Formats: sequence, C-alpha cells, structure tokens
Amino acid sequence: MGLAVLENQVGILCVICMVLLLPAVCTSHDISTYSSRATYYGSHNSQASPSGACGFGEFGKTVNDGSVTGVSTLYRNGVGCGACYRVKCTSSQYCSERGVDVVVTDHGGGDKTDFILSYEAYARLARRGSEGAKKLFSRGMIDIEYQRISCRYPGHNVMFKIHEQSKYPNYLAIAVIYAAGINDITAVQLCQEDCKQWRGMRKFFGAVWDMSNSVPSGPIKVRFQVGGSKWVESENNLPASWNAGDAYDSNIQL
Repeated sequence: MGLAVLENQVGILCVICMVLLLPAVCTSHDISTYSSRATYYGSHNSQASPSGACGFGEFGKTVNDGSVTGVSTLYRNGVGCGACYRVKCTSSQYCSERGVDVVVTDHGGGDKTDFILSYEAYARLARRGSEGAKKLFSRGMIDIEYQRISCRYPGHNVMFKIHEQSKYPNYLAIAVIYAAGINDITAVQLCQEDCKQWRGMRKFFGAVWDMSNSVPSGPIKVRFQVGGSKWVESENNLPASWNAGDAYDSNIQL
C-alpha cells in the first residue's frame, strides 16, 4: 500500500514538473550559432543606406554605443529591425573571443554577407590593440559566426518615436525603440482614450508603422504585438498634441 501511494505521488510530481516547464519550452528562442561573412560600412564590398532602412533615424546611429549593423536576409521585410546579434569573426588570429553585440538598424547586402557592421562594431571584432583592428579592416570582409541574443537597454523603457514625416494631426508614423529581450514587433494598434475599438497601423517600411486615415484624437493608447501572438499595451498614452521627431515613454519593458 505504501509503495502504491509513493508511486502515485511521484506521478503527480512528474505532471506538475511538466506543467511548470511547458511555458519555458514554448517561449524558448532559437539560440543556434550560424556561419556567414561580414563587412563594414565604407568597404567596397558593402551596399547599404547610410540613413538606415529601418527608419530609426538618429537613434539608429547612436544606440548601443554605435555598435549597429545592416543585414540582408535577417532584415525580413523590416521585422528584423531592432533585433540584437552576437557576432564573432573566425578567420583571423586577430579576432577577439567574445566578438561584438550589435543592433539591426539597416538593410543591405554584399558578396554573400549577412552583416554590414558599423565602423565601431567592426573594430570591436578584433582583439584589443590597434594592430588587430587594422588587420581586419585591411581584409574588408571576414568569416563570422553569429547568434541572436536578447537586447539590453538598462535604464530605458520601450519608447515610441514619432517619425519625422508625421504631420499632426492627420498623419502619424511611429517606430518602437528600446525593446529589450528577443522580441519581434509584428503589429501595432492605436485607440482613442475611451478605447471603443483598436485600429491597426500599416507597416510603412522597416520598423515604421503609420496611419493616414482618421488618426485618433486626444490622448492615444498604443499596443503592439510581440512574436505574432502576445499583445502588450503601453501604460502611457501618446499625448493629444504629439510632435514629429519626439519620442514618448511607454513606462513598460518587455
């Protein structure tokens, strides 16, 4: 009798463990390592837009201490904008062991390359010392390994940047910035403060979403879809008199 009770308890514990582990399994992300090649802006091998095809503007130049990148297939029609990757070079004795963590802010391709790194990011692929960086720059293109990692923005909440092309009050375009973790923003919706009905924004380009017909008036609620299923709502509304070029704090982080 005692053995039967013990077996029953063990069975219950196993079920509990499976239930507890299931969310972790279902929300896990691909952390596989892939091989490719990388070059840098200014190299004859690179083809990318200096202004950044994600629409981040000045944020795209300064975020992550300037360690940013353009990508080709990883751009994914703009869904890949804002994603973070750890990139390590593998084809030189001058490569550092850790590599560099970069944020996607642009789209571009080269000769079978997945990454077009900023000058700062490319330099950080090398071991410390001017000689290593000089050797890597002289090559122009290097073999790499990369994997997607969580973005980290200590001290920053998710913010909504009003694109400079916005025209108050009839045309509103926004980009989501400072989104931490491993999160693809797949949809954005707006609602008036009384929120009788959420209305979807159009994917304009890169990370920019826009609305040109009947932009909600007054304080505007904002929510965005993460990973194709989960909706996250900002705790702060966009102000009634929003301004092009400004960024507004959501008071949340993913």
